[in-house]
Amino acid sequence: MANILIVEDDANMRILMSARLKGRHNVLLAKDGAEALEVFERGGVNLIITDIMMPGIDGYTLVELLRSRGETVPVIMLTAKDAMADKHRGFSAGTDDYMTKPVNFEELGWRIDALLRRSRIANEGRVTIGDVVADRETYCVTRGDEVVELPSKEFQLLFLLLSYPNKILTKENILDTVWGYSSESDENTVRTHINRLRNKFEGWPEFEIVTMRGIGYKAVIKK
Repeated sequence: MANILIVEDDANMRILMSARLKGRHNVLLAKDGAEALEVFERGGVNLIITDIMMPGIDGYTLVELLRSRGETVPVIMLTAKDAMADKHRGFSAGTDDYMTKPVNFEELGWRIDALLRRSRIANEGRVTIGDVVADRETYCVTRGDEVVELPSKEFQLLFLLLSYPNKILTKENILDTVWGYSSESDENTVRTHINRLRNKFEGWPEFEIVTMRGIGYKAVIKK
């Protein structure tokens, strides 16, 4: 089970979230950003769920402090602030996901699982699909004796798709993850890179990149 740190100044909300997440995860609690840093420094935290509006060190500052120290722990901001400016500030601070209250705990569970999986893959630095291995250290994709070295963005895009086999990734999610939230790249950029990947891996039997019209793309695992 993963260690989930909940940072929330509302005692009732802390109790509710803890009750809903226990059983699937180990839950750690903090009432504000300062206490969260103390808990985090003890080690072993796999994911943080934090409120924004808290006394002292708020959620934005907490994430900025962690990222400034090079910490890559996944963070979900959970808050009643749903304006685009608030979301932009949260993502700019370095948060990985953003949910608004009231909490849909089923959806929160999905998001936790996705971030934990992404974090594990990132730490391992490689994805294996059958005989295909995508290695983040070398930006190479190998299959037996075949080796394909990819440019940075092409590799990151393929790595992302293979990290979530058979799952649809929206164009917006791909843009935010590969090109960055503040990038001026658009859907045409994604389409161009998808076409390049298809050309390079045409005929590889392990996977196929499929367009989900109007939504995004997915890597379909074929064997």
